[in-house]
Amino acid sequence: MIKKTLTAIVVLLVLVNISCQEKYPELEDGLYAEIETSKGTMLAKLFYDKVPVTVANFVALAEGNHPMAAEQYQGKPFYDSLTFHRVMDKFMIQGGDPQGDGRGTPGYRFAADFSPELKHDKPGILSMANAGGINTNGSQFFITEAPYARGNFFDANGNLKPCDQPRVSCHSVFGELVKGLEVQDSISNVEVVNPRARNHKPVEDVYITKVTIIRKGKEATFFDAPKVFEEEMPKVEETFRSIRDEAKKKAEDLAKKAKEDWLKKNESLDGRRIDSPTGMAMIFTHESDGVKPTSAQRVNIDCAGYFEDGTLFWTTWKEIAEKNGKYDERQDKAGQYKAFTMPYNQSATLVAGFREAMLNMKVGDKARVFIPYYLGYGEAGRAPLIPARTNLVFDIEIASIAE
Repeated sequence: MIKKTLTAIVVLLVLVNISCQEKYPELEDGLYAEIETSKGTMLAKLFYDKVPVTVANFVALAEGNHPMAAEQYQGKPFYDSLTFHRVMDKFMIQGGDPQGDGRGTPGYRFAADFSPELKHDKPGILSMANAGGINTNGSQFFITEAPYARGNFFDANGNLKPCDQPRVSCHSVFGELVKGLEVQDSISNVEVVNPRARNHKPVEDVYITKVTIIRKGKEATFFDAPKVFEEEMPKVEETFRSIRDEAKKKAEDLAKKAKEDWLKKNESLDGRRIDSPTGMAMIFTHESDGVKPTSAQRVNIDCAGYFEDGTLFWTTWKEIAEKNGKYDERQDKAGQYKAFTMPYNQSATLVAGFREAMLNMKVGDKARVFIPYYLGYGEAGRAPLIPARTNLVFDIEIASIAE
């Protein structure tokens, strides 16, 4: 009985596929998803050759044969009758959630694969929605109405982002609309509940009435979504780690070279030098006869932070801000051009390189310090001020012991 049922399903899918091919005779060979909605029909080309796992996930769900889907979703098209639950004009539309509130899953999470060639660089890009991190993908997807560079796996310089870290946005592009951009636009323009409260659910539901997978050509015809997903999905995180580790080694080598160049560039500073094995380097520009604080004490610190090219990004010294064209009247009125206080021990909430330099200084000492990115703000940086993997230079003074 089961064999007969499966045979009937296969025959039905073949007949539907032939019908859709006749509907779109102009399509070149490839794998496509026809997304029928209550606002019209969109047609997306799926990049199964570049991100096979993510495409296999979508296709298997659409065709009701996903090997990891919860029992209630087996044997039936997953997306049919779901809604676009999150709609943002000039940004994107999001759907594919069985709960309709952004929290639903198909009963599993998976690591989506990615390609440096695929970017959120125009309207109509089909991409995976997730909860942060590469392994929190499920059934939810979104379609862009505008470029969304922040969602790419790679930054503007072609470096893989730390997608396994919290609050780093990485979404796997797996297709793009070849028809129906006007439908996407009409959905994005519907009235939503309360955008000011970040509730972007349409007032009147916009339904995904049916998703049909279209195969044209031999390769697409033989794309076995369940098999591809099961065989390739376990390799995704390993691939990510391999690329990440290689990129990290390259970045650390560049930081080491940058430190050597910085020390050479500052040869005219003849103070005592510390070239730490951690990667931090410092040159004392003034050494005082001041006391060495104890670990139980707190100190007042003045500093100025620069990028490697000498651009000032922050300082406690008003005159330095003025000299560099970075004076902020609001900061001045708030009394923020002044030393800040930190415990003189490892508990100080400073980036590791700054903390290490501080603990090598006495009251009254001044030093210029090179901090490699991995002892600074790391792989992710600190948006919007500090870009990812940015080496920093600080002028630091231990002004006094705090009362």
